Amino acid sequence: MTFPKIVVFINSLIPITLLLLDLYRNRVGPNPLEFATRTTGMLTLIFLCLTLAVTPLRKIFGLNSLVKFRRMFGLFAFFYGSLHLLTYVWFDRQFKLLSTIQDVAQRPFILVGMTAFVLMVPLALTSTNRMVKRLGGKRWAKLHRLVYLAGIAGVIHFWMLVKSDTSLPLTFAFIVLFLLGYRLLLKYSPPQPTNPNTSLFPRE
Repeated sequence: MTFPKIVVFINSLIPITLLLLDLYRNRVGPNPLEFATRTTGMLTLIFLCLTLAVTPLRKIFGLNSLVKFRRMFGLFAFFYGSLHLLTYVWFDRQFKLLSTIQDVAQRPFILVGMTAFVLMVPLALTSTNRMVKRLGGKRWAKLHRLVYLAGIAGVIHFWMLVKSDTSLPLTFAFIVLFLLGYRLLLKYSPPQPTNPNTSLFPRE
């Protein structure tokens, strides 16, 4: 692992480290379960947005080196999504499968959140170079477009969860829509022809 990747990896672990310290020191307010669930959910959305932001940032600013971190961002999104699900299944449902299924069926926002997590599972399982070769580049790329749906479902889940102040869910919604909209613009906009006569430094 290169030094930049090590730096990104360590910084990506800082949030969970701080969360565990806050839980240990009882600095999470009157409802530790809600605090842990909200925090891990927010971190999942943040890393999903970072994953989606790699291509636009690379295209706009020419930061091609960002591609090296996209897989790591995606895996951390899955990591924090797994922790988010674990806090619910463990502390809220006590690992009771039937109770969990009934709760998912009765509360739509949990169903949407579960959908977002399920969409991330095949992305995490096929994130290795070996799986890219096994699936083939085109099939792998099509499969990993599920990240768009996961991001949208995650935002909807957050918005349905919040009852009063929707500023944060709307902020995430704007970010995700902007990143997806940029991709659609790149895909469907006609290519710009290059004319040497319009160059800033024309040939003599």
